[in-house]
Amino acid sequence: MLKDFDFDQVDNRYDNFKRSALGDQLDQLQRIVQRLDIPVLILVDGWESSGKGFVINDLTRELDPRYVRVEVFEQPNAQEQDYPSVWRFWRKIPSRREMVVYDRSFYYQVFNHDQRTDEKLSQRVDELLSLEKILIDDETIVIKLFLNVTQETQKENIKRLEKSNRNQLLLSDEDYRQNDDYCGHQEWFDKVLKATDLPYSHWNIIAAEDLKLASKTVLGLVIEQITAGIEQITLRRSGKDDLPQHVFNADSLPLDEVDITLKLSNKEYDKQLETLQKQASELVYECYVKKIPIVLAFEGVDAAGKGGAIKRLTRHIDPRSYKIYGINAPNQVESLFHYLWRFQIEMPQDNEMVIFDRSWYGRVLVERVEGFVHQTAWERAYDEINQMEAVLTNHGTVVMKFFLYIDADEQAKRFQARLDEAEKNYKITSEDWRNREKWNEYIEAMNEMLVRTNTPHAPWYIVPGQDKYYARVQVLKHFIEHIKAHLTTREE
Repeated sequence: MLKDFDFDQVDNRYDNFKRSALGDQLDQLQRIVQRLDIPVLILVDGWESSGKGFVINDLTRELDPRYVRVEVFEQPNAQEQDYPSVWRFWRKIPSRREMVVYDRSFYYQVFNHDQRTDEKLSQRVDELLSLEKILIDDETIVIKLFLNVTQETQKENIKRLEKSNRNQLLLSDEDYRQNDDYCGHQEWFDKVLKATDLPYSHWNIIAAEDLKLASKTVLGLVIEQITAGIEQITLRRSGKDDLPQHVFNADSLPLDEVDITLKLSNKEYDKQLETLQKQASELVYECYVKKIPIVLAFEGVDAAGKGGAIKRLTRHIDPRSYKIYGINAPNQVESLFHYLWRFQIEMPQDNEMVIFDRSWYGRVLVERVEGFVHQTAWERAYDEINQMEAVLTNHGTVVMKFFLYIDADEQAKRFQARLDEAEKNYKITSEDWRNREKWNEYIEAMNEMLVRTNTPHAPWYIVPGQDKYYARVQVLKHFIEHIKAHLTTREE
């Protein structure tokens, strides 16, 4: 790509266009994608001192500033280093009303600061391409631009910037390092570009020797690719009704194998509970000291006792070390983003524990069963979720998922009890009764979820919840065993 790049054969298709005319075209496209709920993400990478700021300024000049954002990414700061590498990019993705430009994208770290090893490149590329594909599958138009300059031009640009009264802002040690070792950086950039150049997401290599021509070229390419993206997404939307019926086959169904007769006496419950709670507290503190983040997701049949289990789990844990998020339907703002966004931005930093009372699995449960999203969306969610959890565990996060199960008769009893006891009325809604009418569809979706997202790094713990005492103790035991195993593996 870069090694074979011929600066004498630059793309000059747009040289005769007026920059203002191209800007007006892009402004019109901004209104179209906004009307169609299509987010646009433009990644601007390239050599340091290659004119990224100049190009981005021209790119965004004519756009409605209320619906365009420019996000600048450099090396992660101290806080960002305490999260998985993609966390800071998830926080800044475009909503369905926005065009967002990344000045240095999620590939900047790979280009400039990661270890130059095949192993590190493979890990990072897997994470970043997964994020990119998740966004593209969710109908985001992603455009990747790399500004290319010769060593001589970069050196001249550096000298010019040195004379600027803003040189401390515009120049860094990275500019000089790249120019001093131009060939070494070029070879590595080339390797990264080839590893991340895909049929559905190409890199556009832009000759930036002449910045005015480069700016027009970027505008023209962005216009072309947004126009093509609109056409592809519109066609994809019109063809969704032609999908075959979803079929799920499994040798065994996890919920059929749950022994709901398991019980614990009051005496045995009281004997075990506090000891287990103190063990859990000590382990969470050890994870805090060792900067190990913990993510817990609680799912289950309505009224199966998720809240009670969470309350008993956290009884002796320092409340400053964890956060609990009760998940409901996405609000107006959350609905404008990818469904994983609202969970990604709440993931814990390296010394925290986060508990989700209901989670991202709503995509393959309630949103699937109630028809809130199309079949294509929830079908691909299994892989998206597995990938997200793999990124968390690769970072060193402990990920545990608890599924509490009761049968239909027990659920009916608990629903009625909530109606009969005034202090529990808030726990029952008309939606609970409506969901109960679709019991079989929910059980089918739950079984498929448990089979397709149970992984060694992020296992499901299926807990019989017919007896609340038994369920609470089992959650604590699974939690303790899992944390201990993680700590042991980490020390080996």
